[in-house]
Amino acid sequence: MLLYIPLPGEVDTLPLIRTLRRRGVTVLVPFMEGESFRLVQYRLPLRRKQYGVREPNFSRKYRKKQIDMAIIPIVGTDKTLRRIGFGKGMYDRFFAREGAYISETIFVQRAWQYSPVPLTDVWDVRADAIIVGRLS
Repeated sequence: MLLYIPLPGEVDTLPLIRTLRRRGVTVLVPFMEGESFRLVQYRLPLRRKQYGVREPNFSRKYRKKQIDMAIIPIVGTDKTLRRIGFGKGMYDRFFAREGAYISETIFVQRAWQYSPVPLTDVWDVRADAIIVGRLS
């Protein structure tokens, strides 16, 4: 499962990460590299990097394979259910490369932010579902 380590203001995924790990689920998180990221297995300790993002140390343990579900943060969405993020395009670049390996994509946001007018582009990540509020 692909999750993210939350920034202030994002839905807190850490309780879900802990629960999944206790159940033996492999949790993958982004590890920033340049203008995109690669996936690494979640493990402690975390260290703070660019943009204040906390990450585990780099590891090559993860090999490309099917990912059942990706849960990613959004600022909002529009009527196409595409992601409006923080403007860096990291998830867009990652999904362009690796999206074929991801079965389901779920967006999470703290409060419903929706535009009935299309604001996104065709390359922006599209959701299968959206969760508003807490995950736990």
